[in-house]
Amino acid sequence: MDLKLKGKTALVTGSTAGIGFAIARHLAEEGVEVVITGRNRQKLDEAAAELAASGKISAVLADPATAEGAETLIAAVPAVDILVNNLGIYEAKPFTEISDADWHHIFEVNVVSGARLARHYFPKMLENNWGRVIFIASESGLLPPAEMVHYGTTKTAQLAIARGLAEQTRGTDVTVNTVMPGPTRSEGIVDFIRSVVSNPDASEAEREKAFFDEMRPLSLIRRLIEADEIGALVTYLASPLAAVTNGAAIRAEGGIIPTIA
Repeated sequence: MDLKLKGKTALVTGSTAGIGFAIARHLAEEGVEVVITGRNRQKLDEAAAELAASGKISAVLADPATAEGAETLIAAVPAVDILVNNLGIYEAKPFTEISDADWHHIFEVNVVSGARLARHYFPKMLENNWGRVIFIASESGLLPPAEMVHYGTTKTAQLAIARGLAEQTRGTDVTVNTVMPGPTRSEGIVDFIRSVVSNPDASEAEREKAFFDEMRPLSLIRRLIEADEIGALVTYLASPLAAVTNGAAIRAEGGIIPTIA
């Protein structure tokens, strides 16, 4: 299917691995000129080299979780047609042990980084009467996990920002949506699952099964989501074919949330 994205430009944050990398690859394969970002030069260069086989890729060493990093990124990339706010972190931590510093840090990375970039790129999209802003949130935004309340709270905040921006797009060809992946295979997920299951010494396959049995029992697919599955969905939402999807929180969590929220 031709998603009619040829000639568009996109910025994907947190894109050297996992979901962000998959989104960048899918967009590039559709003819989008994609800018990827990262904080580590080696990882960024390696990701850019690998993605080059899929299409036109450029890389900017910048961290939009800081005001200075966002300024660096915006200076390098003044305008884009598609903004994918994928940058995010997570950790399992008992609520009583989440310090003020933890709260501030996770909000700066997961929430403020995307708000900074949207504050710059979104008005330009409205002026041009075309654009896509997509926040990569999580099912945790609707069903906050007990083992990482602070993370779930940031994902709820992303839903609110996206919907608030979408309200400003009335009568335009700009859309703002949120995608809510469930647990997705990526760097760090193995360590995360090991940290929360009852038998961390079991095999990786056994730990994955235990994770869904013990921590995500409502999942219908009973497995980790693959990053490419999210990448394909985000690419469609970024396309002109998804023009009527606006202000939506798209569930791609494998059925962990049992009812429409």
